[in-house]
Amino acid sequence: MSKTALIFAGQGAQSVGMGKELAESSPTAKAWFDRANDALGYDLASICFTGPEAELTKTENAQPGIFLVSWVAYQVLRERVPNLNFEATAGLSLGEFTALTAGGALSFEDGLKVVRQRGQYMQEACEVTKGGMAAIIGLDEAPTREVCEAAGVELANLNCPGQLVISGEAEKIAQACELAKSKGARKAMPLTVAGAYHSKLMASAQPKLQVALSQVKLEDTKMPVISNVTAKPHSGVVDIQMRLVEQVTSSVRWEESMRYLLSQGFTRFIELGPGKALSGFMKRIDPNAQMLNMADAASLEATVLALG
Repeated sequence: MSKTALIFAGQGAQSVGMGKELAESSPTAKAWFDRANDALGYDLASICFTGPEAELTKTENAQPGIFLVSWVAYQVLRERVPNLNFEATAGLSLGEFTALTAGGALSFEDGLKVVRQRGQYMQEACEVTKGGMAAIIGLDEAPTREVCEAAGVELANLNCPGQLVISGEAEKIAQACELAKSKGARKAMPLTVAGAYHSKLMASAQPKLQVALSQVKLEDTKMPVISNVTAKPHSGVVDIQMRLVEQVTSSVRWEESMRYLLSQGFTRFIELGPGKALSGFMKRIDPNAQMLNMADAASLEATVLALG
């Protein structure tokens, strides 16, 4: 019996126009976008649909925007496939909040508001630190860890074989890129980001996020929801709160998270939200896994067809 997991997009997946087609073609989608605007007290939907890009890219808009579009994709898919069965959820970085909301740990409004606050707190941390990130392509984990140690930076994302992301002070990132190339990395490219996510430079966001999480109602999940920090399922409310705070400065163990699900008999993964990054990672992790994605009208139809 094959098992299905829903996986949710993370920051960097945003693009102007995301969710617009869904809102125009589905009254359900439109209702969720309106509900989000009411909950936040500003027009996040319009920023998703028409930008401008500089506004959407701001961490405090990108994070709730991706959460919202991913959630709407999930709701529209559920409407089109009423018997949709899934046995676990996971999400990349901020996508973990969407995964927890789909898994029953948070209400939609609380999830959206906390992600907006998380984005604000991380933006504030970016503004007081001069941080950066870089993608290291074609170098294994062990030599990349050696690079991090030598340059004084951190390993932020372990996405899939041959694709890692490092994070730290901007000038140290430049040095780390040169070191990675000298160790045989095919590419070492600084990323266009506001700061050093998933590194100790984000630490000032943690106590504020802890307060925000203490003010929302968290519940036990109705199914396994995989933690980025442990690459295993969350084990209750206290664990969820602790891991989400830790996650701000911890490595995102995505490949390990997916390998855990594969080891538990999951063979089908549905990526919900903008972009196809997670589908690309899965091709490198296990090309035999069935990978579907749902972000717009065309991908919705393809996924509905594949789900039969």
